[in-house]
Amino acid sequence: MKTVVNLTLQSVVGEIESVLDTYPYHYQQAFALPDLRQELIVFVLNRIPRFYNPVSEEQVHLQDLQSESLLSHKLPRSPLEQQLHLQNLIHQGICSIIQEKSDWISHHLCETVQAGCEPSHWFG
Repeated sequence: MKTVVNLTLQSVVGEIESVLDTYPYHYQQAFALPDLRQELIVFVLNRIPRFYNPVSEEQVHLQDLQSESLLSHKLPRSPLEQQLHLQNLIHQGICSIIQEKSDWISHHLCETVQAGCEPSHWFG
């Protein structure tokens, strides 16, 4: 039996990683937060067509989903315009989310940074 796997998601996640690597550390920290990362993925996926590939049922098991063979599928890269369009959408998503959620990001990033900086009350 064959199952349909959404290759677009895998490609978008990989491209988001590549694009975020070019951003300053504080942007990387912000999009390391699961809520913001998911929002960025959704932002991009809603603006591009989906690519699907049928795979056998055995390949759908979790251990196979993590294998290099399935994750190595990328969006067709032959046209440079497709890659540039995807990267442009990711940049737009990053800017949009940062502008829209700046207070939320500041609160959550400050919370994680300050948690380790507070003096311990354990010693009295």
